[in-house]
Amino acid sequence: MAIPAWQYDEMKQAGTDYEAEDEIRIYDERMSRLRDIESETAAIIETLGIGKSSVVLEYGTGTGSFAAAVSSHCRQVYAVDISAPMLTFAGKKAASMERKNIEFIRGGFLTYTHRGPAPDFVITQLALHHLPDFWKLIALKNIHDILAPGGKLLLKDVVFSLQLEKYEKTIDYTVQAMEAAAGSDTGANFIRHIQQEYSTFDWIMEEMLYRAGFIIDQADYGELFLTTYVCTKDQTR
Repeated sequence: MAIPAWQYDEMKQAGTDYEAEDEIRIYDERMSRLRDIESETAAIIETLGIGKSSVVLEYGTGTGSFAAAVSSHCRQVYAVDISAPMLTFAGKKAASMERKNIEFIRGGFLTYTHRGPAPDFVITQLALHHLPDFWKLIALKNIHDILAPGGKLLLKDVVFSLQLEKYEKTIDYTVQAMEAAAGSDTGANFIRHIQQEYSTFDWIMEEMLYRAGFIIDQADYGELFLTTYVCTKDQTR
């Protein structure tokens, strides 16, 4: 399918770039210190009700940690990412774990074309912020259209619900907390995120989800700006 000249180029690098395998491995190890992938995956499976017959689509699969973890609990995983080096790394990880029901596909929210059974669940974690708000809404509408009737979206990302008069102190605190948890590089990456990437506010994200055709079942505004939405595809829209 031809891409219009006016469409946002989601394949360009936003934020920190990881190209070499050693860099990706270090990033993967750093994320494992910052996040408990095993417990997060278990919580997602329980929250969404993922089962052995489920089809799962993940946007922004990165190093493939979630895709590999969830693959043993469902029928099929489609793992999508714009980064070819990340997909190569993720594929090797899945092969080492003998996960054979994962299909790794290069693409993004705006360019991915789904082929196969409609996914029951779409999961995206820490990826949607790579798009400006206009294109976030288009991405969410694409997800809505791909999902099976009654399907669910789990969106986890940096979403700001901070008090505007305290935003500077709140961001400084977050940088310090990330450095304490996973080292100075992680703090530097968050600073780069604030400077260059496209995280948005809670009231904007909630309205975009509604306009894209979702019912918000849960909205968990957690620590360090990490927010998780669980949404159901509205079959009446």
